Amino acid sequence: MNLRDLKYLVALADHKHFGRAAEASFASQPTLSTQIKKLEEELDVQIFERQPRAVLLTTAGAAIIARARSILREVDAIRDVARNARDPEAGSIRLGMFPTLGPYLLPHVIPALHKRFPRLELLLVEEKSEELLAKLERGELDAALLALPAGDESLTTAPLFEEPFVLAVPRERAADFPSDVVQLDELRDQQVLLLEEGHCMRTQALSLCEIGGASERSGFRATSLETLRQMVAANVGMTLLPQLSVMPPVAVNDHLLLRRFAEPQPKRQIGLLWRKSDAREPLMQTLAELLADSALQVLRDGTARLGRPGSRR
Repeated sequence: MNLRDLKYLVALADHKHFGRAAEASFASQPTLSTQIKKLEEELDVQIFERQPRAVLLTTAGAAIIARARSILREVDAIRDVARNARDPEAGSIRLGMFPTLGPYLLPHVIPALHKRFPRLELLLVEEKSEELLAKLERGELDAALLALPAGDESLTTAPLFEEPFVLAVPRERAADFPSDVVQLDELRDQQVLLLEEGHCMRTQALSLCEIGGASERSGFRATSLETLRQMVAANVGMTLLPQLSVMPPVAVNDHLLLRRFAEPQPKRQIGLLWRKSDAREPLMQTLAELLADSALQVLRDGTARLGRPGSRR
């Protein structure tokens, strides 16, 4: 048994398909299959149940895979210690973020990150929150930006900033919302367009709708914020959007009106999470501080623009 064999085991457990596991492991399918079979013979236990259309873990296999993941994480931690000793701000960080945040936050923070960490390579991964957490726990990500609360006691959580939600309505309904600032209860009896299941923002928006007395419009669930934006512009309905998603460099849509909520504004809290076992704790803390400072400055500027009377947004 060696580290390569453990990586093969974990890859097959993740992909549940020999071909995809081999591709992810940069190995041929016969090589991966043979090594796993040899390992099962060495341990004298069946790790995988091979079916015509699926590969399943046995009970013993699940326990073995859990230990294999733990070993591989410790090996990565050893490498991290060595890399950190050589140059704490070099190497790479695999950073995850969810789809309703990443495209809108990155343009504002990437320049500052490159300036502060010129030797650090950022490898960005976009997934829904549940998958980001799973990848973080499996060691496939080094850190993740998530809506809080998230994670468990194995992860360090650094709260970064609070991002307000704004109300997006079709321009045809301007008379229904004449003020630039609206009360949450003005949503009473309204139907709101929402994202599909799996997006953390869907849960947040549903909670706000319940508080304001609104309901979800049936028969439609968007796959992205951009779909929601276009549906509102087409006068299909209204929605809630996070503030970063309506700020430059996102283009202005003249068929869309944006309204700030009165205090206390509905918001989501964003945090940076990483494993407590990661040897680069000081680097992660510095990264969190830089992300927080950059985002807060952008949000302050955006709030001022949204609050200007007569704003076309």
